[in-house]
Amino acid sequence: MRGDRFCAELIWREFATQQLVLHPSLPDRARTPRFDQMRWRHDAKELAAWQRGRTGFAMVDAGMRELWRTGFMHNRVRMITASFLVKNLLHDWREGERWFWDTLVDADLASNALNWQWVAGTSPDAAPWFRIFNPESQAEKFDPAGDYRRRYVPEAATPGYIQPLVDLKATRQRALEAQESLRST
Repeated sequence: MRGDRFCAELIWREFATQQLVLHPSLPDRARTPRFDQMRWRHDAKELAAWQRGRTGFAMVDAGMRELWRTGFMHNRVRMITASFLVKNLLHDWREGERWFWDTLVDADLASNALNWQWVAGTSPDAAPWFRIFNPESQAEKFDPAGDYRRRYVPEAATPGYIQPLVDLKATRQRALEAQESLRST
């Protein structure tokens, strides 16, 4: 990691700590109040598939399996897996936050909460809600040879290794519509 990137990560960690001090409810409540009205989906089978790396999207599955086996996950993959849970599955970001808290060796309360709110678009300084990572295009960009995916999901080399849990295009649209409905409340 270059020095400037390392410094940026340290600054983000300190910013997260400051946010937790200023907003003690950061791990539990959306910083943007309108998201308290979000109609999150609750599907135990989908949540379990995500947790176990059985979504049918190799990049998501590889990240979740790496997390379970090692207790670590690269920041880019954290964003991809988090976006998939919150935006494509439309599950409450706090479900992912709790899972990461329980499985990450380097879990930090402030960073975990702020990172989940950033991906979910629920904090004022967050990525916009419409920023929905496509796990397939992210895989092409950040794992073009497929080495990472093969390492944690060797069966992914077989076409159709598992039926995809969702249709990415349809769930992206559903997420956008869910966010849009918050504007009218």
